[in-house]
Formats: sequence, structure tokens, C-alpha cells
Amino acid sequence: MMELTPGKLWGLRRMAGENGIFKMTATDQRPPIKNPIKAHLGLDEAPWEEVARFKGLLIETLQAQSTAMLVDPHYAIPYGMDTLDPAKGLIVTLEDSVFAETPGGRLSSDIDDWSVAKIKRMGGDAVKVLAWYRPDADADVVQAQNDYVKRIGEECARYDIPFLLEMLVYPLAKDAHQTKEYVEMKGKKSDDVLATVEEFAKPDYGVDVFKLESPVNAEDADGSADVQAIFDEMGRLAGRPWVMLSAGAGKPEFRKVLEHAFAAGASGFLAGRAIWLDAFQSYPDWAAIEAGLRGEACDYMADISALADAKATNWAQHACYGEGGARFKPADASFRHGYDAF
Repeated sequence: MMELTPGKLWGLRRMAGENGIFKMTATDQRPPIKNPIKAHLGLDEAPWEEVARFKGLLIETLQAQSTAMLVDPHYAIPYGMDTLDPAKGLIVTLEDSVFAETPGGRLSSDIDDWSVAKIKRMGGDAVKVLAWYRPDADADVVQAQNDYVKRIGEECARYDIPFLLEMLVYPLAKDAHQTKEYVEMKGKKSDDVLATVEEFAKPDYGVDVFKLESPVNAEDADGSADVQAIFDEMGRLAGRPWVMLSAGAGKPEFRKVLEHAFAAGASGFLAGRAIWLDAFQSYPDWAAIEAGLRGEACDYMADISALADAKATNWAQHACYGEGGARFKPADASFRHGYDAF
């Protein structure tokens, strides 16, 4: 059974709606936004103002339908903090989007001059980390990734802030379809996804919520019993509240993924590109981008939010919290004596 400390409980409550469902929008993507901009402009680096402007539009147009927003310290926070709705949960990313690609696998690291402590200090409700992971990567790479996630889990425990972990399988040098792009791995194996979830569900890592990818390629989420069984196993292995990420899947495909996930006990979604990528394709026509966000993107957000409200599981009622669900403990005058400072 898992017991939530006061800060973690409060942060999780702020991230969800009144019904305990997470409907969260990701604006923290960096390469998927920066790369198309710099390619269109013919530059080596995307101008800060262009990237930040798009993230600001995401906040302005999508936060009303979101229970929480995922933001980054490079662009979304400095550009959009004045626009962010303080009634919404604030999830802040920690990992650097530039990973080390070694012959034996990928290595993650924090954004420079950024930390769990700073996220807590600025008022963040949760720390989000993406860890690239392949159980069959070189042993030293696997150990380094395990140590990386464990360290962040320990820091989140120290500062009493929820730890939201995202894991993505990726192609090794030996695999076909080798790419460094932030896209769903073609031909990924369900076993790799399930083994990754099983590893990080161990209590050593201190994960409070999982942000999980589909264990099958999005186009294979066909509603079949065989596919549902894989999602069910993923939910069982997670052993705590979990949400789905979109990994750049198309709108119809991601909706089918969500159907499977909610049937398996997922408590909502934390998605970005499935919601806003179509609108972003109009760059640099800012009027068209905004029209797409306020139109098709908001319509899609409303659709998958209604699906989540109807079929997702209240996070606080997850079996990991035992009978009665997630509750503040100890609910008596002893609280202040046992609650330690940093």
C-alpha cells in the first residue's frame, strides 16, 4: 500500500479535476517545436521568441479545458507565467531535451541550472521527468538511467512534491528505423514497454504517477481483446495512478489508445501533439495557428475530456492507497510533530 505525504497529496489533487480525473496538456516539448521552426526559417537555432510565442498560444487556448498544464523553464514559464491560470495544476519539466546518444543507449540529464528544489520553490505542483529506457540497452546505460530516476525520486520525497515519470522506449543503434526524433518507435515491442513499467514501479524510485506510452503502436490499438490484455497488464504493473501520453499519434489513433487505457484503469491523459500538432502545421501563419487551436484542437480536447470523464478512473480511488483511497494522514493533532522540514 502507498501512503501519500501532505505535499504529494495536495499536488496530485491540484493536478486533477473534482472527479479525480487528469486532463492535462503538455506544452513542454522542445525539439518537436524548435525543429520545424528553425527548418522553415533556415536557421541553425529556432528564435526564442517564435518558440515561446507558440507555447504562449497553447496556454491561452487550451488551459481552460485542462486540469493542469505541463510547462518548461526555457520558454513556457518565462513567456506564459502571467497568463497561466493559478486555478490549474502546474507541472514543471526537469529533464533536458538534449540526451546523450551512446553506442549502448541513451542517457538522460537535468536541464542545466534547474532542479526539483527550484520547481518546488516557484510553486510547482509536480515534477515531470522523461527517461529514455530500453531494458536491453548496455548494462551501464541501464544502471545510469535507473540511478537518474532514483535520484529524482529521492529529491521529490525530500521536497514533498509529486514525481510524475514518463518513460519512452527508443531504437538502439542495432534496430531498424533508427531516429533521434521524438516520435513513437516503429516496431516497438510490448515487452520492452511492460518491462520498463515493471522496473520503475519498484518503490526505490518513488514514482507517484506514471505518464505511459501505448504498449502497442498507436495504429494497432484496434479495440481487440488481445490489445486490451496488454493494456490491462501495463495497468497492473504500474501499481499506482497512471495517464496516457500521445507520442505524436494522430487524433483518431490517440482516441483509440485512450479507450484501451481507460478500460485498463488509467486516470486520464497528459498529451500535447495529438491535441495541437495539426494547428502548428500552419506555421508561420499565426492567425491560422490560433484558429486551429481555438477550433479543432479545443474540439478534440473536449472530446477526449468527455471520454475521460465517462471512462477513466478517479486517481484517488486507486487500489494502491487501500480502503478509502488517498487520504490525509495523520488526521489529528500529531501531524505537525511528524512532518519534517526540508
